[in-house]
Amino acid sequence: MARTIEPDCRQCRREGCKLFLKGERCTTKKCAMERRPVIPGQHGNSKRRVAFSEYGTQLREKQKVRRMYGILERQFREYYEKANKMQGATGEVMLSLIERRLDNVVYRMGIGTSRKQARQMVNHGLITVNGKRVDIPSYQVKSGDIIAVKENKQDNEAFKDLKGSKIVMPKWLEFDTNTLSGKILALPSREDIDSDIKEQLIVEFYSR
Repeated sequence: MARTIEPDCRQCRREGCKLFLKGERCTTKKCAMERRPVIPGQHGNSKRRVAFSEYGTQLREKQKVRRMYGILERQFREYYEKANKMQGATGEVMLSLIERRLDNVVYRMGIGTSRKQARQMVNHGLITVNGKRVDIPSYQVKSGDIIAVKENKQDNEAFKDLKGSKIVMPKWLEFDTNTLSGKILALPSREDIDSDIKEQLIVEFYSR
């Protein structure tokens, strides 16, 4: 299945919430959810969102999270199947695995302003893990891993405003904006992940 080509702002309107696909723009009044928080298409003029069936509600939650992280359907299902075989609550384990993707970590550390930009940085070989270049966005980081901008790429225009800035990030991560290097302090727990995600609905969707 190909990655969705639907415009970012349209995806947010489809899911009825901000997915933060366009970085800083999503926090301003330019955000589509601020200007026109209605579903796209012929039903967009209605202020009342369509009521979903149980299956529809589960599907929408799965699509929301998949779009939020920019993951293909096949990959997303693989995270569920892997989590289902591991100890712990399947939904929480699944979210932890997804949070540990390298592109998401680059975003969480503030290196990329959006997950899409972070994924491009990884694809273009701008990021290293423990001193080695890694260009696989889905790479799973481990506790203790050192994540950094490749030394000979630190003068890149994309990192100009990052140096010396202050960034708020989850407690399981640390990042020094002066050296453009950070560390995985621990594996992410459920409380470190977006609270508006209803992972149990996703588990129910794949358990059908």
